[in-house]
Amino acid sequence: MEKLRTTILNNDDVEKKIARIAFQIIEEYFEDKELLIVGISKNGFLLAGKIAKLVQRDLPKSTINLIELSINKRNPLKENVTISPNLIFENKKVILVDDVLNSGKTLMHAASYIVSKDIKKMNTVVLVDRRHRNFPIKADWVGLTLSTTIQEHINVEILENDISVYLE
Repeated sequence: MEKLRTTILNNDDVEKKIARIAFQIIEEYFEDKELLIVGISKNGFLLAGKIAKLVQRDLPKSTINLIELSINKRNPLKENVTISPNLIFENKKVILVDDVLNSGKTLMHAASYIVSKDIKKMNTVVLVDRRHRNFPIKADWVGLTLSTTIQEHINVEILENDISVYLE
């Protein structure tokens, strides 16, 4: 039986959401000399890269560092969290990016890891917020908030120059 698949955001929609999020980051951090943009491995990191490019373009005098955070999304406590490149977080401002916020477990564990690094400030970004929270975390900047059933799945597909979001 084939799964029903509905396009929620096409590439053009996603590009507009990312541009708006980047603009909100620029508004908040325009006076800062350095900013760490941390993407949660795979899709969150790819989205973080797109956001970092836009922020760097509009804040050319700031240093924007792009960092990949790897975490076991199914069982965050099972494996160690790793970051690459391994930069110093102490007293820095951080933007944490992921593709979908569902239960909040992944974002909560990633945020906990970053906060343990004695940072100055952190904001969170997600492309899609499903609003099925089991943990007390929210995204500061969201591309799309979507109420879904627990049985439905949000799939963010990132190909070389095309990002689409599907409801399955």
